[in-house]
Amino acid sequence: MTTGVPTSTAPRRRSPARTFLPLAVAAWLILEIWLLSLVAGVGGGLTVAALLAGGMVLGAVVIKRAGRRAFKNLTDTFQQAQQGVAPTPQQPGQGQGNGLTMLAGLLLMMPGLISDVAGLFLLLPPVRSWIGRRAARSLERKMASAPAGTFGDAFQQARIHYPDGKVVQGEVIREDRPQGPQGPDTAYRPPLAP
Repeated sequence: MTTGVPTSTAPRRRSPARTFLPLAVAAWLILEIWLLSLVAGVGGGLTVAALLAGGMVLGAVVIKRAGRRAFKNLTDTFQQAQQGVAPTPQQPGQGQGNGLTMLAGLLLMMPGLISDVAGLFLLLPPVRSWIGRRAARSLERKMASAPAGTFGDAFQQARIHYPDGKVVQGEVIREDRPQGPQGPDTAYRPPLAP
């Protein structure tokens, strides 16, 4: 079947992340299983089951508390906005971010000893604030090196990549009104609400 596009293109180079990430995940899983078998050999199967169940319960408690704190922050912000008061921003660097706390709870819920230790370290406020600062700096560097333009430009421009490497730029234009005859039966009708 011919499509009119030449098929003799150079193979794309695979990124290092796509190569090493599956290997790292496989090595991590093997290490987790090996450590669990060592603990089972020393303490027995009941000890491993108790460790895994305790990690799951502790992770669920951590995620629940972080979720409640996030909901409380959201309702406080809405109440301040309704009263006409400018919302008070969270102080950066105090380790009060809920995202890393929820990540710690998720790591605790995952079966395995390495993920449990990583989750416990992530519960410590100095570790959480250090990781938060590093992530913020990394994000700022990536944003500073990004090409100029707004976020909306990404949705207004369409890029079509052909297999031969050429890039065709275009702009998406959307008409909000349907084209065609106008009459009483062709007007816009809002969806029915239950």
